[in-house]
This record gives sequence, structure tokens and C-alpha cells, in this order.
Amino acid sequence: MPAPLRTLLSILLLPIAAAALPSEANAHESGRLSFTEGRVEIPAFARKYKFSCSVCHAPIPRLTEFGETFAANGFQLAVEEEPRDTIDTGDPMLRLMKDVPLAIRFDGYAQASTLTDGEAVSNDLSFPYGIKLLSGGPIAKKISYYFYFFLSERGEIAGIEDAYLQFSDIGGSGIDAIAGQFQISDPMFKRELRLEFEDYQLYRIRMGDARADLTYDRGVMVPFSPWKNGDVTLGVVNGQGIGGATESRQYDRDNGKNLFARYSHSLGKVRIGVFGLYGNEVANDATDEIWYVGPDASVALGDWGQLNVQYLRRWDTQPFFDAADAPTDTWANSALAEIIWWPAGAGGRWYVTGLWNWIDASDPIVSLRINEQLFVQKYNLVALDASYLVWRNIRFTGEVAWDIEREGARLAIGVVSAF
Repeated sequence: MPAPLRTLLSILLLPIAAAALPSEANAHESGRLSFTEGRVEIPAFARKYKFSCSVCHAPIPRLTEFGETFAANGFQLAVEEEPRDTIDTGDPMLRLMKDVPLAIRFDGYAQASTLTDGEAVSNDLSFPYGIKLLSGGPIAKKISYYFYFFLSERGEIAGIEDAYLQFSDIGGSGIDAIAGQFQISDPMFKRELRLEFEDYQLYRIRMGDARADLTYDRGVMVPFSPWKNGDVTLGVVNGQGIGGATESRQYDRDNGKNLFARYSHSLGKVRIGVFGLYGNEVANDATDEIWYVGPDASVALGDWGQLNVQYLRRWDTQPFFDAADAPTDTWANSALAEIIWWPAGAGGRWYVTGLWNWIDASDPIVSLRINEQLFVQKYNLVALDASYLVWRNIRFTGEVAWDIEREGARLAIGVVSAF
């Protein structure tokens, strides 16, 4: 058995072994569930509970510990919370909200770059850069929903990205389930919650013509906490992203599914985790087998910041399927390192972040779907970002980035707002 497969199988079997051990605390006693850290609180919840945005965010959109727990509870203070803001229909089997909660996120940037390719310009007023319409909340006992519609993403209607139903504490077991569209990377570091303009590129890696990556996909995730401070997430997805259905009205384009697992453990101020995925994709009568494996860690730096690091390795057997003379048995190593510093404390106005993205592949077969040539072999970029909260829901941000591989700079100045 190949070494990558042995490693992956050991990761996938870890949650099974964990579940067989005596549980020291269920998910609600531990106060957090790994996958729900990726969910985004919205101002509609602040209006409902009459909270400040700072209760769940520090700063927007980054979640506080309370915000993570609130999301894990299905966007409620507690899973068993008494219904509020609902209509009394006289039917005990109907929990109907008085109003459908809605919120808007509006981001815009001015950009300048020396990394111009083809018809790209060196400066651009990207305003608005993105406009989202968001909604979420409980719709029945222990059942919640969340989705957002991208009204405008870089000038085009992008449609729905996150969209799911969340089933909490199923049968009193402490096990949750999420079904719908989500990001596979949500149990790790959350792209939608980052403070930087630069993305977490290791999750965006696609190899050759294969569609699979660690961003949005359709499927089911099941998180649970087998013991105190230990969180497990198991998942299955189509492995095709969230594109439209085929002529047969099916989302998947082959019979294979991608399976993934994540385990994380909190050790005081340090949280360590490990992730693994196995799947395959079929096209042109050829099969590409895909593996991911890698560790990650978060370190609380006292009262002034946080450090996040992750490494992932991906293998593909036939990323170009049956294309003649195309590379096979390919791999890509990738890493990110992020430091977040709040000079006046987590509730202050200033936040400074540093982000390093690094990718090194066996061949020029990596696609990140940004302003670059079609395939690259290496990616190496550092970014420094400073943010200032004008109001709790309005953040001004400025970021300078240096591409070490291409020896070029990028500047982005903008605003992130939610209301």
C-alpha cells in the first residue's frame, strides 16, 4: 500500500477509534465544534439578540470564542433555547419566524500591482469588490439554516456559495450534521473569516484538469467531540465544486465521492489538528486518485495575538486524465503561516496581520484561478495587513504584498462592512 494511503487511512480511522473510547464531555460541554468555526455570524443576529457585533467578532468577520459557540449551537445562545421572534400559530409542530433575517456585506478596494500579465492593468478601483446577501437562523428545534447569495463578486453575479441545513445534537448524542454547500477547509482555517485581502492559497490548489480542491463543494459533514477538548469532523462530498447540474439534473459527474476527516485537540493555549482526504475523479475513461494529508496548529500569544500554521501535501495520479505526454503521479507541497496582532487588545480598533503562502509542486500543474498563467509550479508570497475599526461593523484595511517568486508587489486599500 502506498505510504500516502497508509497515512491517510490512519487519519480516517482515528475518529473511529476515538468514538469507541469513553466520552469525557459531549460537544456542548466542550463549548465548541470544529466545523462550525467556519460559519459567519451576521448583523441580523445582533438585531435579534440586541448584541453588539463585538460579542461575536473581533474584528469583523473574525469570530470570537463566543461567536464560535453561538454558531455551533445553530445560531442560538443554546441548542435548547426557547423560541424567540416567532409567530404563535397554535401549532406545536410549527416554529415560524416573524421575519426572515437578512444582512448585507459590502466590500470594496483600490488596488495597485507590479504583477501585471497580459491585459491586466497596474491599478484598479475595485469598488464594490463584493456584495453579499446573508440569512440564517433556527427554523425548528435543533434545526438551523444558513446561506448567502453573492449579488456581486468582482462585478458579476456569482450566485449562492454557502447554503446548508444544520442538525444539532441529533438524538441527544452531541453529534451534529451539516448538509448542503460548504467549504471543505471550514474545519481548519476559514477563508471567509480571514482579515487579509490575500487568500489562503493552499485550499485553492487544483491539479491539472481535476476539479477537486478544498474550497466549496456539496455534501455532508458530521462533527462531534468524543472527549473533552477533542473535536472530530467526518465528511463526504461530490468532489466537483458547486457548478451547475448536468443535463441529467445531477451535480456529480462520476460515481466517486471524496471522503475527508479532521481531528483537532486543544492543549491550553495551543490547538493542534490533522486533516486527510481521499477521492477520485473520472474523465475520458481515466481515473485520477487524489490524496491530501497534513497537520495544523494555532497558538494563543497571550493577550496580544494569535499564530496559525498549516502544511498540506496533495498527490494526484493522473491530473490531466488521458492527455498525451501529461505528467502523472504528481504532488504539491503547500503551507501557510499567519500571525494576528491586536495592539490594544482583541476588543480594540487596530489589528495587524501577516500572512505567508507557499506552494511547491512536482510540475507546473497547479491552478489557483487568480491573475496568473494557467498553471504554475511555485507560489511564494508574503502579505502585511493593517485594519482599523471605524465602527464595529465597518473596517478600513490596507495591505501590501510581495511575491517572492515573481518579484513583484501588490497594494490593496479598502473597506469591509456589514449591516
